[in-house]
Amino acid sequence: MNYKLVKNYLDEKNIKWKPMRDGSGIGMMELGAEKADMVVLGADTMESSRAHYFAEKYPERFFQLGITEQAMIGVASGLSYSGKVPFAVTYAPFLIGRPWEPIRTTVAYPNRHVVFVSSHAGISTGQDGPTHQMTEDISITRCLPNFTVICPADYEQSRLAVAAAYDLKGPVYIRNAREATPMFISPNSKFEVGKAEILREGKDITALGHGFVLYWLLLIAEELKDQIDIEVINLHTIKPIDREAIIKSAQKTKKVFTVEDHNIVGGMGSAVAEVLAENYPVPLYRHGVMDIFTESGAARDLWKKYKLDKEGIKEKLLEFYSNKDYFDSK
Repeated sequence: MNYKLVKNYLDEKNIKWKPMRDGSGIGMMELGAEKADMVVLGADTMESSRAHYFAEKYPERFFQLGITEQAMIGVASGLSYSGKVPFAVTYAPFLIGRPWEPIRTTVAYPNRHVVFVSSHAGISTGQDGPTHQMTEDISITRCLPNFTVICPADYEQSRLAVAAAYDLKGPVYIRNAREATPMFISPNSKFEVGKAEILREGKDITALGHGFVLYWLLLIAEELKDQIDIEVINLHTIKPIDREAIIKSAQKTKKVFTVEDHNIVGGMGSAVAEVLAENYPVPLYRHGVMDIFTESGAARDLWKKYKLDKEGIKEKLLEFYSNKDYFDSK
């Protein structure tokens, strides 16, 4: 176990839970104290997306655009030409989905440094239902040239990702969940964009994820340690992807399992599949939202129904690992 990265992960009863969106909100406020050229743009979701932390402290550098997300993208692009580093913040479906064409044309194409910080991504959005449960955002950002796509593991990593995004070039997307999720990444760890984190070394199967599911993977690895030696990797940067880490782990374990709170079509699992197909083909299983629109409900109930809770992920991993016919057919 890489204890420099992970803290108290086995203490499930006492683990703290906090929303990733809080981490990005606090991170932007902290960054604002250091970076006078940083500005934040909101779209009438200031408190729920946690942009209010920055807005309350630096009101002269916060711009409330209202429910006009496409206009917000144009303003952000314009500010980037004016010597500012704009952070556009709102729910994932309205930040990335609704203004995708303006993002493509006015930010990605001219390669402007705009940071997009979402909340309300994935089925973790819960009761707000499929209109707000954005499970396609990784697909439609990683396909755009010049984009960096970051999916933090928890509150602390989201806070660190915001600071890292400021120093990058071009457009950056940071993906956050609404629901409180386990805090297991050490606040003293460093965040390196494009560098996967080996949270736990293993030799029998590689398990890659991003976001809250990584905590379940760590617990599963501990529970199954007498049966399977699971290598757990935090692939927090989907683009640029850490090809070297993926290939090296696959060469060791010969089996790869991916899991994410995102559609399996075009998400992290697809990105990993592309790397393996081109470099080191091995048996691969992609688990996540199985190319469907889900439903409204409490986040934890949805995790259970769609097998994105600990028991559901363990079931899918064991099913894949134990399928001898599957491996023999390869």
